[in-house]
Amino acid sequence: MNLQEHSNLVLAFARVLYVNGESTEQTIAASSRLSESLGLRTTIIPRWGELQLQATDGTADLVSVVTADPNGVDMDRVVSTRRAIDELRAGKLTSAAAFERIKMISHAAPAPTWLFTLAAAAGAAALSVIFGVRHLAAVLLITASAAIGAILRRNLAHYNTSALLQPFCAALLAGFIGGLAVRFQLSSSLRLVAVCPCMILVPGPHVLNGMIDLSALRINLGACRLIFASLIVLAISVGLLLGLGLLGVTLPVDEPGRAVPLWFDTLSAGVAVGAYSIFFSTPLRMSGWPIAAGMLAHALRWFTLDLGGGAATGAFVACLLVGLVLTPVARRYQMPFAAIGFASVVSMMPGVFLFRLASGLLQLASSSNTTLPLLGGTIADGIIAVTIILAMSFGLVVPKITIDHLADHATRSKS
Repeated sequence: MNLQEHSNLVLAFARVLYVNGESTEQTIAASSRLSESLGLRTTIIPRWGELQLQATDGTADLVSVVTADPNGVDMDRVVSTRRAIDELRAGKLTSAAAFERIKMISHAAPAPTWLFTLAAAAGAAALSVIFGVRHLAAVLLITASAAIGAILRRNLAHYNTSALLQPFCAALLAGFIGGLAVRFQLSSSLRLVAVCPCMILVPGPHVLNGMIDLSALRINLGACRLIFASLIVLAISVGLLLGLGLLGVTLPVDEPGRAVPLWFDTLSAGVAVGAYSIFFSTPLRMSGWPIAAGMLAHALRWFTLDLGGGAATGAFVACLLVGLVLTPVARRYQMPFAAIGFASVVSMMPGVFLFRLASGLLQLASSSNTTLPLLGGTIADGIIAVTIILAMSFGLVVPKITIDHLADHATRSKS
């Protein structure tokens, strides 16, 4: 192969990693290892919407660009791509065969619709338990709403690939069902019937990847990831509030949930993390790690809240534990941290606070009689949401960066 063909091969592998949820740092590192095995010296420059590759083989230089929108999450494709890179470096896969392999990987099917639907139903029900649902009828409504929403999203994907339309329609459906539940007195003031099916739509991996990029001073890319995630949250909020508004229902300024027993919280967290693992198409052999770490993290969060710590403190210590435990595991067993780390903590994303913030802002904009509790509650929801996201990001990123740095330094010292 010539320089152009080698560059195209490296870009093809990098693109699959980049658009399927792998962190930017790991995408660049994997691409560099592949380039070295092909006798190239390369520099990957990631931007929102494209990847640029600067390559040289010692005799010629080349700059190549490929379109790449990092708006998907499919860890099975990521794992398969990393495995193919290892096989290519070990001489088990030829460069010509690698092109066909990466083409097959990029078109690999996600989780089947029935499994995706089951995960959505189980995940929403588990989150409702974590937030303190009290009635079986409400749990059944939440399960049905999330399941129908999952089927709706999969069917819409056949006609429109918009990253905003699918969550908007699923949230609209959840809001309408939640409004009906309020009308027929099947939902408490927490509005969990409406909120929980929407919480599984929150784009946690994009938020966390964006914060990781910002911590690595990739300002433009990190900001773009966060803006993309914010647009999805906005689409979910608009759909939810519109669905509720059709029946004259709003999200009140109230406590986001009720306290539940430790064992109930921990078991439900395991179910929720398992559901997110299916959403992210995490290989089955890797799913045990995020489930175990997620349950342990939720237990630690429960104790933190029980001792008087706030929501942000609980999220920080839980994510810190996940980062300390799973970073060495990811390195030892060659697992992408995005596959096992994000699934463990994404159920803690403050979706309920973001939805209540949107509802409060809408009520403030449409009401001529602004009350102090409404204003204070809306501001508090926004502040809590931001502090939880920051706490989760620091808790997850700091141990990962520290452990990776120490491990890389030790490896270089031995060599």
